[in-house]
Amino acid sequence: MRIDAYNKISQVYQTSAVTKTSKVQGTSAADQLEISRTAKDYQVAKQAVSATQDIRADKVNEIKKRLESGNYNISMEEVADKITESYFEKLI
Repeated sequence: MRIDAYNKISQVYQTSAVTKTSKVQGTSAADQLEISRTAKDYQVAKQAVSATQDIRADKVNEIKKRLESGNYNISMEEVADKITESYFEKLI
């Protein structure tokens, strides 16, 4: 590689020239943050979901009572349908 050719090219394109920047004086603009309405709605929904319980105790207690009394009967076809339905929803 010819170094002298590189030096000549850099002089033509002034790649090694350093330019000084000047300070901007008298700026009065301040940074601002603006949250969109969609983001605010999402935040409210997230707070509402986090405030709810993970387990619905009323449903669990009802099922426990029905199991203990022997009145809780479900068909195996329904269970199989729900399992396959859940499986295919996860694939999509």
